[in-house]
Amino acid sequence: QSYELVGEVCGQCDAKIFPPRDVCTECGHIAHALFQFSGKGEVYSYTTVYDAPLGFEGQRPYTVALVKLVEGPLVAAQLTDLEPGRSIQIGQPVEMVTRKLREDGEKGMLVYGYKFRPRL
Repeated sequence: QSYELVGEVCGQCDAKIFPPRDVCTECGHIAHALFQFSGKGEVYSYTTVYDAPLGFEGQRPYTVALVKLVEGPLVAAQLTDLEPGRSIQIGQPVEMVTRKLREDGEKGMLVYGYKFRPRL
């Protein structure tokens, strides 16, 4: 799940669920069918982090957004590939990309995951 957006779909009401929860958040029925999200969406809300948590200090300041996927769910993720001087807008189209999240441990193991970038 670090490299793609895979959730579930409810067989009862067709709600798309992310992250997978095995129970539909809309109707409460069991949802075990996997669903591959497109990775496309729009900025629903965002903030800039200046006081970063442990392990993310080297990235500050960085922007985190709630992204409303075209399939419906909201996903929290860091925004990347932002042009200097250009402001982010609510409703701005974005797409999921795989990027380095952080380095872990003494050996500096790289951890990758999903972020979102502006869509052209």
